[in-house]
Order: sequence, then structure tokens, then C-alpha cells
Amino acid sequence: MANYTVEYKKSFTLTAFGFSIHSNFQDVPALQKEKAEFWGGLKADGRFDKLKAAAIDDREWSVNEVYQGRPWNYFAVEASKSVADATRIIEFPEGEYIVLAGTGDKETLFDQLTYRAFGEVLAQITDYAYIGGPNATYRKENGDGTFYGEFWVPVVKK
Repeated sequence: MANYTVEYKKSFTLTAFGFSIHSNFQDVPALQKEKAEFWGGLKADGRFDKLKAAAIDDREWSVNEVYQGRPWNYFAVEASKSVADATRIIEFPEGEYIVLAGTGDKETLFDQLTYRAFGEVLAQITDYAYIGGPNATYRKENGDGTFYGEFWVPVVKK
């Protein structure tokens, strides 16, 4: 099983641009294509730069949540100022989170950590349960072309 920790996190807020996912979660190539098209559009139309300009640090976040009955994916930052046309302001609760860390390629790290967390860690742990709500992965550059990231998912002790 993948290595993980359970850490207490203070509540935090992310400002995000996002889209409603239409692909089946079991169809990984289709899901990755849908996300890549959305993220490419963010860069092409300037929304990516707008969020990065409002960020308090260099962490780039990918957030997954069910919102209004539909699955969503977001690109987000912890912002120091408001971004007028952001899709959502996402609140993360104070509490315990399973944290799964890793390093990798910028374009694949978010998905790698997410799939490891849901496919390995959450499927096998017995003392904690995912409480639903948003989960998030951040990445930041290591300075050598690789990226460090962490997947955070809120849990409660069983």
C-alpha cells in the first residue's frame, strides 16, 4: 500500500476555475483528455495567469468535488485577493486529512496521486473513512524540472 499520513489541517479556502466532468471515472483516458482540454483552455484564455497572479504562494491545486449533484474538477490557488469571475470559492473544513505525497511530472502528478489515494489508500484503510466533500492535490516545482505534490482528502476516525 502507498505510504500516507493522517494530518490535522486548519480550514482553508481555494479560489478556482472549474468544469463539470462528463466522462465516466472508470474511463481514465477520457477523463484525462477532458481535464487536459479544460486546463489547456485556462492557459489559452488567460484565466490561469489571473489565478496565479492572485495566489499567495506557488502551489497549484487540482480540486475534485461533487457540486449540485455533478462531479467537478477545478484548477485553484489559495488567493490573496478575489478573482471576479472565478467559478467557485471552495471551503475545506478543519480536521483530519489523509495526506499522500509524491514527486513526478507536472502534467501527470495530480492524477497519479489521486488514483493512488482512491485506488490504494482509501480502498485499504480500516480506521478512517472519507467524509465526502472536496479533495485536493497541490503541486509545486522542485527547481529541477520535477514536481512535489500532496493529495489531501478529509477523513473521520471510525
